[in-house]
Amino acid sequence: MTAQDLISAVTVLFIVGMIWLRTRMQYSRQARGGLLLQPAGRLYFAAAVMTLVLGWLLAPWIGRLAWPATPVTLANPMLMRVIWFLATYYIFIIVHRVLKVRGVEVYKPVQPPV
Repeated sequence: MTAQDLISAVTVLFIVGMIWLRTRMQYSRQARGGLLLQPAGRLYFAAAVMTLVLGWLLAPWIGRLAWPATPVTLANPMLMRVIWFLATYYIFIIVHRVLKVRGVEVYKPVQPPV
């Protein structure tokens, strides 16, 4: 594994963490006892991880396709991967908002026993 691959892997973990943290914060205001990940939430996070993995594989190819003569995309796929990872983060903000508008919960607040 090269240093660029290691940086990309750390970036993927960071993006997954940011998606998890941002989504969890949206529900923490309602929760007094904790949060329980719902089946829709499992699909939401699985889709986010799969999108990031797809970006890991496809972003260098897309970079070569979009800018064939640029040495940066030929020798360094990290730039296209980072662009893909950041785009994934922002897309999943929109996906979460759509889910909330449709009444689909990613997390369900757990009420503490009285």
